[in-house]
Amino acid sequence: MKHYITTTLAFCYIFFASAQTPAQTLTETAEATTPVYTGLAMNGNPRQTATDTHLDYANPDAPKGGTMKTAAIGSFDTLNPYSLKNVAAEGLNLVYDRLMQRAWNEPFTLYPLIAKSADVSPDRSAITFHLNPAARFNDQTPITAQDVKFSFETLREKGRPNMRQVYKLVDTAEIKDQYTINFTLKPGYDRETVMILAMMPVLSEKWWTGRDFDVSLLEPPVSSGPYNIAEVIPGRRVIYERNPDYWAKDLMVNVGHYNFDRIIYEYFRDDTIALEAFKKGDLSLRREWDVSKWESAYADINAEKITRLAIPHHRPERAHGLIFNLRRPLFEDIRVRKALSLAFDGDWVGKNLYYGQFSRIKSFFPNSALDGSGEIPQSTLDALAGWKNDLPASVFSKTLDTTDTRPLRERLRDASALLKEAGWIIKDGKRVNEKNGEPLAFEILVSTPQEEKIALNFSKSLETLGISAAPRLMDTATFQNRINNYDYDMLADYWQNSLSPGSEQMVYWSCNAAKQPASFNYAGICNPALDHFAKTITDAKTYEDLTRNAQAIDRILLSEYISVPLFYKGQDYIAFDKNIRRPNNTPLYGIVTETWWIEP
Repeated sequence: MKHYITTTLAFCYIFFASAQTPAQTLTETAEATTPVYTGLAMNGNPRQTATDTHLDYANPDAPKGGTMKTAAIGSFDTLNPYSLKNVAAEGLNLVYDRLMQRAWNEPFTLYPLIAKSADVSPDRSAITFHLNPAARFNDQTPITAQDVKFSFETLREKGRPNMRQVYKLVDTAEIKDQYTINFTLKPGYDRETVMILAMMPVLSEKWWTGRDFDVSLLEPPVSSGPYNIAEVIPGRRVIYERNPDYWAKDLMVNVGHYNFDRIIYEYFRDDTIALEAFKKGDLSLRREWDVSKWESAYADINAEKITRLAIPHHRPERAHGLIFNLRRPLFEDIRVRKALSLAFDGDWVGKNLYYGQFSRIKSFFPNSALDGSGEIPQSTLDALAGWKNDLPASVFSKTLDTTDTRPLRERLRDASALLKEAGWIIKDGKRVNEKNGEPLAFEILVSTPQEEKIALNFSKSLETLGISAAPRLMDTATFQNRINNYDYDMLADYWQNSLSPGSEQMVYWSCNAAKQPASFNYAGICNPALDHFAKTITDAKTYEDLTRNAQAIDRILLSEYISVPLFYKGQDYIAFDKNIRRPNNTPLYGIVTETWWIEP
């Protein structure tokens, strides 16, 4: 930031060093006692400075060349990834550049791409982007402020829901000159809003004018990314070729990136066929998401030609669980939710379905420092203390681990006692309500065979308590429709968090989201303390403040027993040809294949 980190400035100027003039930038800052930062961070300062020539997880000497071929599952019918009306092809991030580029070795920091610099007001209510005059679309026409305004207006009205939601917080979008545009925000914005605006993809107004944004697009659009679309066979294949004239190839965020000359996405009906194609040598790289396949389906692979790696990462994993719908009277009582959680046989599931390779989830931010299940700072407890009347006592315990590891028989005994205390007794071998005789029975909605196996095992444990739990495997469309209408008792699903949680926390946990159809508050939880911390997390100015808010949210959620936590792996599974190489450093968020290359 071309302020020298200070709070006395009336206006904060964020400076982005151009990688095309590093010597000049170095001369200008040589006598500075405080580093000049080159990006915009959500909290605190960026990691990279104006003197850096590349991101530290990229190899600046990586050679260019070769073809990388990988699989996609299903089909596609458009080359526009921002419309909801069609299914977009895989890999389109390679052809659409953004105002600023995210770095994966930091929780949430952006560095210059189309925008070479930006002015941000101290309260983050306004941001002005200064575009790089060298920025070009792939037809060599300049990228201008008018293109940015066109992109903003188009995506605000027709883009994906997250874009519409954030872009509608903009009050005015004013072009200052050919390469400068200012955005001012309406009430309701937060610190994250300018970050989301800075990640805006820029479309060519000239090319898109007169075209319907929502219809299927199979003609390669004019775009600005490091690759061009070379060939499209609808539903079967899309081929990208590296653009040798890419205007931004020497910028810091791109050095050491985009090394393959060609990237091919080959489409398959299902993943089993795709795996066989990889093993035959028809594909050169495969990300594996299924641990059972990773442990059993690669036995016949040619180890002389294929490298298999399990690479640890430090991003939060999915908070995957069997989620109680608190909108159902059956699950209003926390004693019932806790009792059912005690009955889950995590040991059996971990050993038999996850091959002992996964860890049990203990947090809604698993695999990260945002985890609030262990010992937390006194400052977090102090922040929670103001909401003591709205929170269970367990929130203030030394640690809060809801995954009881005692033998199942002991846990079932305690679960039975809790259910009896809550008014659910055994009658003729069935668990029934003491007052009205209604049985304790419910449905578990699942969408994958793996989740169905987990639910079946869970239902067997519940049978010993006299409870009937029926797993129901549904197709994708029906499953999504049931979720959108909260038409379920228990649901196998997940919440995904990043290392920089923000406004999505209100969508996950707020009382308002619990009432809105098609929101992500699957559990229907409503707690004023949770509302408070979910709302204020976006105001955190330091990462310590953000961590404190996240841990407070985690503590509240864990104490409410809103789900039976499942498992996470904490590493990426990937297999690839022996001639493919990768940098030595793996960033916080895990592998970034854009930095990989083929050895000549």
